[in-house]
Amino acid sequence: MPTVLVPLAQGCEELEAVTIIDLLRRANIEVVTAGLDDKPVKASRGIVLIPDTTLDEALQKSFDMIVLPGGGPGADHLNNDSRIHDLLKALHAQGKYIAAICAAPKVLASAGLLANKQATSYPGVLDKMTVSDINIVNVPVVQDGKVITSRGPGTAIDFTLTLIEVLLDETTKNQVEAGLVRN
Repeated sequence: MPTVLVPLAQGCEELEAVTIIDLLRRANIEVVTAGLDDKPVKASRGIVLIPDTTLDEALQKSFDMIVLPGGGPGADHLNNDSRIHDLLKALHAQGKYIAAICAAPKVLASAGLLANKQATSYPGVLDKMTVSDINIVNVPVVQDGKVITSRGPGTAIDFTLTLIEVLLDETTKNQVEAGLVRN
């Protein structure tokens, strides 16, 4: 069973975080949520999330993928945490998946992991960065190799279904999606 780390930072976008966690778990993927510290996480709309563990404790395990929820100022907190940058670079070097949605693709860009890649983000987030070698594509979900990015809360389901398909298979993705009763 694949194992996925979802770091939760103060001010994260709760719709994205909960959608990612929920749908991955529906697919029977092991998800570990980790706070940057040992406090409950107050998300961008005031919803309080209780992480499974701290990031320091989670770093003792190995993961097949890391998924960064966006939101402000959550993505900034992720971006300012050297442990997140180190883990992203390590997983990328190991050929594992890294994924980010909304404002969080800026963390991938800051870590140098979007160089010469196609990516997307919340409108304007990547455009404002001084990184010039990213091919910004304005579509809901972009996969370039083992890097997957998405635009925002409204794309969270499509984003997570993509994660399920790459970690498991199309059949499991379709089963999870059928249970959501989407159009």
